[in-house]
Amino acid sequence: MSKLNLKVNGKKYEVDVDPSTPVLWVLRDHLNLIGTKFGCGVGACGACTIHLNGRALKSCQLPVSAVGVQEITTIEGIVAETTELHPVQKAWLELDVAQCGYCQTGQIMAAVALLKTKPNPTDEEIESAMTGNLCRCGTYVRIKAAIHQAAKSSTK
Repeated sequence: MSKLNLKVNGKKYEVDVDPSTPVLWVLRDHLNLIGTKFGCGVGACGACTIHLNGRALKSCQLPVSAVGVQEITTIEGIVAETTELHPVQKAWLELDVAQCGYCQTGQIMAAVALLKTKPNPTDEEIESAMTGNLCRCGTYVRIKAAIHQAAKSSTK
């Protein structure tokens, strides 16, 4: 066990964990941030997607010791200080994207990261960015539409 200092969603935390513990389990089991989901455990499905310094990463394969002083953002942290939903979250609700909803946390985190780097992405850019996030219900058409809608509402 080691005491590690983390910055998650703008707050500082000290955790006493094995340095090889995946960030996913530190978030869920030690910080009670349960919005980040466990899906496959091998980095293939994207349900555990978080942002590390704004970049979308799978937290199930990222050892907490690799984080250092980098900023972690979870689904709980993308809401504005006003507690207003993020434009991606709004589009997800308006277009009724989720069916079972299990993958949606990871999908939303990947979409938010995409829109930070590509504010007006093409279909191809969306498909490329979202490739690592699987939806067993197959709502990919609605996911793409929601990302386009969020992009439009963010540029207004």
